[in-house]
Amino acid sequence: EHVFADQKSQTGLFVRTVGISRATMRIGLANIVYNMRRLLFLERLNASA
Repeated sequence: EHVFADQKSQTGLFVRTVGISRATMRIGLANIVYNMRRLLFLERLNASA
């Protein structure tokens, strides 16, 4: 899906961390960043309409 492809392009091909908690945190932060970028895109789209 496009969501996962976007996150992969932002964070690189692999999550290179030691420990499951760090990997979980990194994936969670990538999700937050994607959601914030998507929100800004939709707000700009709505503001121009």
